[in-house]
Amino acid sequence: MNRRKFLRIAGSAGVIFAATGAGIGAFVTTRNPEAAQLPWTKAGSHYADPMRSALSYAILAPNPHNRQPWVVDLQSSTEAVLTCDLQRLLPATDPFSRQIIIGLGCFLELFAQAASHNGYRAQIVLFPEGEPGDQLTAMPVAKLKLIEDPQILPDPLFAHALHRRTNRNRYDTARSLSKGDLTKITSVTEPSVSSVGVVQGPQLQDLRDLTREALRDELLDPKAYQESIELMRIGRAEIEANPDGISLGGAFLETLSFVGVLNRKELADPNSSAFQFGLDMADDQALSSMGFVWINTMGNSRHEQISAGRNYLRIALRVTGLGLSMQPMSQALQEYTAMQPHYQKVHSMLAKNPGERVQMLARLGYADMTAPSPRWALSTRTRSR
Repeated sequence: MNRRKFLRIAGSAGVIFAATGAGIGAFVTTRNPEAAQLPWTKAGSHYADPMRSALSYAILAPNPHNRQPWVVDLQSSTEAVLTCDLQRLLPATDPFSRQIIIGLGCFLELFAQAASHNGYRAQIVLFPEGEPGDQLTAMPVAKLKLIEDPQILPDPLFAHALHRRTNRNRYDTARSLSKGDLTKITSVTEPSVSSVGVVQGPQLQDLRDLTREALRDELLDPKAYQESIELMRIGRAEIEANPDGISLGGAFLETLSFVGVLNRKELADPNSSAFQFGLDMADDQALSSMGFVWINTMGNSRHEQISAGRNYLRIALRVTGLGLSMQPMSQALQEYTAMQPHYQKVHSMLAKNPGERVQMLARLGYADMTAPSPRWALSTRTRSR
């Protein structure tokens, strides 16, 4: 469903006036949540000590529902301890916090890359007090130490860190991806995981259909969808007040919010136009996928989940460098009841060995540029002695 059609469904003359009136230029230019995007411009250069400098990049890592679950206890200018903020979990859609740990893996990889860019080797000791079980605790996720190393070579992928985006737009179905692109994408992963992809043929359509069905089922599952509703930030004011979660910003959506067409009550009502608009957007995402890439591990330990996250970040940076877009489509990998049929199907399709776990599944394609995701300032995610 396009914007014009949604405006007709909304049936609001006020919306149409707001979207076409003389003041639209000024309105549009003030809807960008600039304060929530400051961490993207402040990364690195605004911090004197090497630990804060590396962490200022790490907080830009992709993570589930943009929960930003990292908390870092600073011990010195070169030492710190990473823990998980247990108030930022996703109990409905991520009951074992597997995706949260993957997000922390993305954080650690970007931290290590940023450190190498500044001439430091990142020493990362995972789960120094033991690997957590099914439920996360306050125990450390990792001990971090930076060691100055004049011989270290910066990771070339880091050049794309500030340009990486999770692009949820419709992808251009007139622009195909090549097998050469796929080889370049999957070649950056470490031996601890297997990374495979598809850009053509029957499997591509099968994955489009599977991700569409799984995404729709998540939206139609009351408990899972309510978790998302509670994390939605509608409009600039909400996004800047809480720069995490699911951002619904921009002039178009904020205009709909202003006239009452787009709000949490409407979004939560399966019979509303706003809810149907969301379903149609989800369909567009899945069905416009021009390729998929997935990351598998031989088991499902917390160490392997961290490794999956680190390698997902590497893939995301390579995708960025190639001028492509990517978005996780991992609903089928989730462990709650409504996903079980999709979970079994995706593993039968993509896992080749007994016990092998598909940790990440993402769509690929070409799309219009999108804005960076909001972030909490580094100072809100660190604690000092």
